[in-house]
Amino acid sequence: MRQAELFEEMEEKDCHLASVLQTRRLAVAGLDWLVQAYSENARDQEISAFCDEQLRTIDGFEYAMTDLLDAIGKGYSACEIIWGIRSKKAVVERLAWIHPKRISFWNSVTPRILTDEDRIRGIEPPPWKLIFHRYRARSGHDTRAGVLRACAWMYLFKNYAIKDWAIFSEVFGMPLRLGKYEPSASQADRDALVTALRSLGTDAAGIISKSTEIEFVEASQRLSGTSNPYETLVNFCNREISKAVLGQTLTTDTSGTTGTYSAGKVHNLVRLDILKADSLALANTLRTQLLTPLVGFNFGWDHHVPYIIFDVKEDEDMKAVAEAHEILGRMGFPMSLEYLSDRFGIPLPEAGQQLIVDQKTQKTHEEGPNSRGSGGGPDDENLLSKTILPLRSWGAMAITRHDKPVIQAQQELEALTQHALQASAAAAAKMLVPVQELIKSGADLEVIKTALLDVYGDLETQDLEEALYQAAVLAELRGRLEGNGP
Repeated sequence: MRQAELFEEMEEKDCHLASVLQTRRLAVAGLDWLVQAYSENARDQEISAFCDEQLRTIDGFEYAMTDLLDAIGKGYSACEIIWGIRSKKAVVERLAWIHPKRISFWNSVTPRILTDEDRIRGIEPPPWKLIFHRYRARSGHDTRAGVLRACAWMYLFKNYAIKDWAIFSEVFGMPLRLGKYEPSASQADRDALVTALRSLGTDAAGIISKSTEIEFVEASQRLSGTSNPYETLVNFCNREISKAVLGQTLTTDTSGTTGTYSAGKVHNLVRLDILKADSLALANTLRTQLLTPLVGFNFGWDHHVPYIIFDVKEDEDMKAVAEAHEILGRMGFPMSLEYLSDRFGIPLPEAGQQLIVDQKTQKTHEEGPNSRGSGGGPDDENLLSKTILPLRSWGAMAITRHDKPVIQAQQELEALTQHALQASAAAAAKMLVPVQELIKSGADLEVIKTALLDVYGDLETQDLEEALYQAAVLAELRGRLEGNGP
């Protein structure tokens, strides 16, 4: 109980400690979550849908998760399950938080609830009436597992440093009042001088005799440097608290040159490990102590209990991902639009929607193959050479009889190209099997980028080379026939 009171006082008095603890709790409470069925069985799917609906209808369920995550600081946290009946189904009306001071471990490692009738030993909670969440920052008893226990020393040192700092600031901010008296001054004159000096500090007024003198020494003359030991100690304690709660300091301390953006991103990966551990521990507690009775009361105790899954995602460099996909596309790796839409979170366009088209390409399409735009420079020629021109869509133009053979030849060339692509698809897929296996291995992009150079020499290109050779021969023959024509 005394420890719980200390932890409560620490959170109320220390702004930095309260901030990092709130960041730690809200990081989990703000995640998206879902209830996943135990299996694909129809009954398990029905149970999963029921549990998901019940959790989402609990009044203040998000706040209850934050209450349970209070175990991060104190080592344990508890909520009382308020049961109800709806449509002949046992449901959870709400989850009521129980103050850690009311949790007792009298002669037992299991929690007991202190009541007005029993303030010492407490009572054993009824079955399926309590959610007791434990946090394992360290091995041992639940009361010794919270991170606030490790932060207590830093809080103590910081608290004393701030008090001394306040006293120092008050004294240092005022000038030194120095009284001088003659050796022949009587004791009464000396006492009057001391009284006057003290009165000057509060009333700014005093009476002294002519035989005494008061001198004011400015505060700036008494400071022999710019370093502040109290501020240094407070900042050190804050950094230690950040390490204990968040596992790093660069997202909370940006003083000097230590809080760079790149280093902060690296340190944030450490927080991701903590976030995964916190969400996994909370999901396990909710499954075993909330979903288990919910399934047992409504479906029977021999049915499978679904899982709670928190959506913990690592921030990706989408530019690097896009560049990797672009490289694979240039190598001929087959990728569907559905896969790219799901991978980058961009929905596929629907019928009737206006599409965004590259302006240069659109301008080239509208001007036709014989136009170079207003500039007519070499850039336009390069653009024309790289663009697939929609010749068949220019029926509205004034086409002469001399243009029709050219258009027909272009159509035949496009058909030949399409047949060549279809014939080489199987060969390209066979060649890229090692690349597919490399990507399916689950390695990160840097590893894949390095390994691609090693895989490149082992690609089987014989079938693809044969297909390209045949396409080149056919294209040359077609060109010779066209050149000998009218």
